[in-house]
Amino acid sequence: MDRFFKLKQNGTTVRTEIMAGLTTFMAMAYILSINPNTLTAFGQIDMGWYSVFLATALAAGIFTIAMGLFINFPVALAPGMGLNAYFASVVLSSATTDHPFTWQMGLTAVFISGLIFILLTITHIRQMLLDAIPDSLKHAITVGIGLFITVLGLKNSGLMAIGVEAGTDIPAHTYTEVLSFETVIHLGSLLDSNVQLALVGIILIAILMVLNVRGAILFGILGTTVIGILMGAVDFNTLSSPDNHWVPDFTQLNFVAFDWDGILHTGLVSAIVTFTFVELFDTFGTLVGTATRAGIMKDPVEGKKRVGKAMFVDAVAVTGGAMLGTSTTTAFVESSAGVAAGGRTGLTAVTTGVCFLLSLFLAPIAALIPGSATSAALIIVGVLMLQSIKEIDFMDMVVAIPAFLIIVMMPFTYNIANGISFGIVAYVILAAFGNLKEKKKYNIHWLMWVLAVLIILRYAFLGSAG
Repeated sequence: MDRFFKLKQNGTTVRTEIMAGLTTFMAMAYILSINPNTLTAFGQIDMGWYSVFLATALAAGIFTIAMGLFINFPVALAPGMGLNAYFASVVLSSATTDHPFTWQMGLTAVFISGLIFILLTITHIRQMLLDAIPDSLKHAITVGIGLFITVLGLKNSGLMAIGVEAGTDIPAHTYTEVLSFETVIHLGSLLDSNVQLALVGIILIAILMVLNVRGAILFGILGTTVIGILMGAVDFNTLSSPDNHWVPDFTQLNFVAFDWDGILHTGLVSAIVTFTFVELFDTFGTLVGTATRAGIMKDPVEGKKRVGKAMFVDAVAVTGGAMLGTSTTTAFVESSAGVAAGGRTGLTAVTTGVCFLLSLFLAPIAALIPGSATSAALIIVGVLMLQSIKEIDFMDMVVAIPAFLIIVMMPFTYNIANGISFGIVAYVILAAFGNLKEKKKYNIHWLMWVLAVLIILRYAFLGSAG
């Protein structure tokens, strides 16, 4: 084992690596309950809670172990937050239209984006695309997704109500008429027991994080569930429900549930672009950040090679996760928890992956967790993602305005693609004019021009991205 994972060379031991792997698992195990709730939109999308649970545990287990065995990299993978919310929002928003975007189309889009990733990684174009996007926009995308996830948590918990007052019709869309009604966003009922439980969950997770408890989100979810039991908000029928199994029933998987007939659906192209675009930044930041903290980047040449290989595993995971029946499977930033605990090699990842595979036998227990508990966790995850805002220079308007548009358009239009699109176009235009004054202070990569043109054409001919 020492020879295979090069433990001594990396200054670590088997015990340290296993403990680091357990730490990573505790930090990201919340995805086992959150992902099924998010992709099924708390029962509004008929993917099946148990089916998504199986796909989540399998994808996380298989591809995290692959990262450890083949790349010797202490990074874990699982279906990513933000992209799963985007997946659900696209399906729900089109459900009542003449041409609904089904969850099968969504999995098809994820699968295709994975194939694109594999191609981009093999040809090294992936790295070039990452160089094309300014760092400010990358950070803004992270912040925007964080707010998007927060809105999702607030809405599903009942803390935030969206829409007009029940039974009220708005006669027109003028500013003054809209203001005369209770519209858009307002506070939910604090007398609702689900809302109260969500508030308890937020406070509990926040306290655990302030106390620097490892796995604070997971322990917060579990603690909120216990409190929910005392409040009578937990349904114990899940323990004996035929829909959940103590022994994994892999026949329940949405395996290769693709809809190739929907390939010409206009929303499919937008979904593929969004999945591909967001995953580019998310994976790059996670892999490079984790590699740097683990000391892998001390040798820049060897470090870049290993990050490049890790990107290939990540790309395969996107495709493989879609085949299993879940949204984009990606490198998890929570891997840094294991690295902080001393994880330096692939043994950390293997340990985490084995834990995910063992969790396949705990589906009935995971199903006990109330939606209020996972909603509270979503809100706190939003806080963590918002930390990237400090990396944006809001004193420079060429940077500030595009970043601001990305951040506000994602949650307020309930669509990640809208935010990215507005940000890219705004940056290209403002940077071009800024260079007239500053004499090429702002670098505009030729790919940014291409993306801006494609985005404008997309909105001009296909309408909104929602």
